[in-house]
Amino acid sequence: MKNRLRAALGAIVFAGHLGAGAQAQTTPPAGRLLASNCFQCHGTNGYSSAGFDKLVGMTADELLHKIKEMQSSGERGIMNVHALGYSDAQIRSLAAFFASQPKP
Repeated sequence: MKNRLRAALGAIVFAGHLGAGAQAQTTPPAGRLLASNCFQCHGTNGYSSAGFDKLVGMTADELLHKIKEMQSSGERGIMNVHALGYSDAQIRSLAAFFASQPKP
């Protein structure tokens, strides 16, 4: 009886470790969650096929510069309004995410 109890407890503990490991592996890359706001127009991972700017292939510095320009332009277009909603840290994270996407 004690051996069965130990085996059952061991299995529960082992399963708990598997769950924790699986959870850690499903954490999205930095910037990915923020970038999901961009996918409607700019496509999954920056591959736009709907006539919008493609973000894939741009460097993080280029993307950072473009977004910062949108923030400071004073215009009220859709991209300018989106840009105003991000902090500097979020913009860096977005730029790094899109710059890290492989080119087609």
